[in-house]
Amino acid sequence: MKKQIAILGSTGSIGTQALQVVKEHSDLYEVYCLTANNRVEELARQAREFNPAAVVIANEDKYEELKQLLADLPDIKVYAGKQAIDEIVEAGPIDMVLTAMVGFAGLSPTIHAIKARKKICLANKETLVVAGELICKLAAEYRTPIIPVDSEHSAIFQCLMGEGGNEVEKLLLTASGGPFRNFTKEQLATVTKADALKHPTWHMGAKITIDSATMMNKGFEVIEAKWLFGVPADKIQVLVHPQSVVHSAVQFSDGAVKAQLGVPDMRLPIQFAFSYPDRLHLCGDRLDLFSHPLEFFEPDMDKFRCLALAFDAIRKGGNMPCIVNAANEVVNLGFLEDRCSFTRMADIIEETMRRVAFSAEADYDTYVSTDAEARRVAEELLEIKN
Repeated sequence: MKKQIAILGSTGSIGTQALQVVKEHSDLYEVYCLTANNRVEELARQAREFNPAAVVIANEDKYEELKQLLADLPDIKVYAGKQAIDEIVEAGPIDMVLTAMVGFAGLSPTIHAIKARKKICLANKETLVVAGELICKLAAEYRTPIIPVDSEHSAIFQCLMGEGGNEVEKLLLTASGGPFRNFTKEQLATVTKADALKHPTWHMGAKITIDSATMMNKGFEVIEAKWLFGVPADKIQVLVHPQSVVHSAVQFSDGAVKAQLGVPDMRLPIQFAFSYPDRLHLCGDRLDLFSHPLEFFEPDMDKFRCLALAFDAIRKGGNMPCIVNAANEVVNLGFLEDRCSFTRMADIIEETMRRVAFSAEADYDTYVSTDAEARRVAEELLEIKN
């Protein structure tokens, strides 16, 4: 029997590469459902190629357009809206759900999939950033496996395989450093979105590429790692590794360090999440260690303040990571729309952290209300001119 997969966010970078994996292993996997936010034509094209049982467009205004594009394929059910995404992941035939939606929107369908006991292939980092404590409780309660898809967390997951209860001394989370690793603070003040979208090693969507440039993405990954692997933040070290060959590593209590290396290809962690614990053949380049120096540097927390703010949020706990995530989504979009400078993003996030009420509660309603309030505050700050 082929494994049935729901791909949430199928038109994004992770989603499209996941479909490549499905295509390469069509004897093992089949797409049950595809979802997208706005990209109707791309979603329709994917539906024609992979013939899923259902497609969902989150933007309800796009429903009729999608319906028309697939009118000659009556076997494909067409739905629209956020509630439809929550409901579709609970469908009986689904074996696993790849959560590749961007931002806070990925939280609700992930919760529904966990409660439906679907294997979670987690690529939506905001789910654990915003609600790590809640998600971990639900996964334990419903005995739902969560397999990380981020290259760094997949690397750590692979390094921990076979280690049983052996004590972890430190997680070594690697970061490329983004396009501005060697910039001065003065240079950072003048960078443009065109500069920031030129990532040196990875090809990703706009939002995550900007987060990589500010290093907020790495801060979010530290928060994720805390929840995924049960390791406190003071045992997680960020290493700037420009070559992106060592995807992350684990240091054990005897001093031994295990690392996962490979070419920068997101299909590898996606495929491993699908096939775990088995490894399948993957077409593509292979790592040539003769061609790559391996360099590691400490991150500059003063220059990349977003990373420092993420660590502050971890230490504070409660809803503070939710506040940081919401503010970051606002300023990230503001930067892409030329409404905010590169360095001002951190200023707005920090001020939002001060203004939004702190809560130690870890329930869904708290996260929803916190997210809304933090977005409102960040938007107000964004409108204030320098």
